[in-house]
Amino acid sequence: MIGRRGDDRNAKRVMWGRRIGRVLLASQFIYGGYGAASDPGNRTASLEKAGLPGGAGLVRFNGVAMLIGGVALALGTKPRAASVGLAIALVPTTVVGHAFWREADPHARHLQTIQFLKNASMLGGLFVEATSREGWQHDDHVVLRREPSCSSR
Repeated sequence: MIGRRGDDRNAKRVMWGRRIGRVLLASQFIYGGYGAASDPGNRTASLEKAGLPGGAGLVRFNGVAMLIGGVALALGTKPRAASVGLAIALVPTTVVGHAFWREADPHARHLQTIQFLKNASMLGGLFVEATSREGWQHDDHVVLRREPSCSSR
């Protein structure tokens, strides 16, 4: 006996919950990564404020990394590696792009604080995905324990 009927339903809920969660977590990386890669815009000004070289090329590179990582995470392709890569790209983006502590204007500080905390929340989701037991597996299947039969006792 592979598992009880309730165990099978729970395994399916967990599988679908993880799949939907990955897509939702990845959505901002896909959207934002595409935006940064296709049009660096004023993101280069944040690099200059922080005293970092690279300009539009670095913004585009980071955008492509987030786009690829986001798609991989959404598809469940190497979700642990995708999460680690996205976390590596997200930390400098957050610190440089949403440096609320540098803002003198209270409204601008408030807006940057919201964006900083949003990114911190996304980073938390990436940590959960990167360290979860299922994140190590290639697929989303939950292994159910085999119950011993009466004849094996």
